[in-house]
Amino acid sequence: MDTEEKPRIIEGNLFVDDRGCLSFVNDFDFKGIKRFYVIENHQQGFIRAFHYHKNESKYVFVISGSILIYIVNVKKNNLRNSEVKKFVLSSKKPQILFIPKGYANGFKTLEKDTKIIFYSTSILEESLIDDIRYPFDQWGNWNNDYR
Repeated sequence: MDTEEKPRIIEGNLFVDDRGCLSFVNDFDFKGIKRFYVIENHQQGFIRAFHYHKNESKYVFVISGSILIYIVNVKKNNLRNSEVKKFVLSSKKPQILFIPKGYANGFKTLEKDTKIIFYSTSILEESLIDDIRYPFDQWGNWNNDYR
């Protein structure tokens, strides 16, 4: 039986009226969250990749702008040919992406002034001793697919 946690999207929603806009993700449970941090990139197309944690899981929510995020299960033996899962997260569609422990991740900003909040299951000291870095192009290029 496979009990390994899988990446998943936790859906949210928007409510708009004459007063403004309310964004929410009501199905997100903060149990197990030990810290959070915000990353803000001022430039469109900026890449922050890749890093991995054996014991830390993360939840990702885009506050403003949008990102293309890659996640890769690095617990498999063949890193170069590991399956890359790609997600687009946007502040215009509230969602939280769950990244389980054992997955490398990296992202590219798709808009200027993008802000992302990361919720972590590890305190900073635990995260720092559990951090492994990979080159930004370890799992392919970051070009957008034109349609």
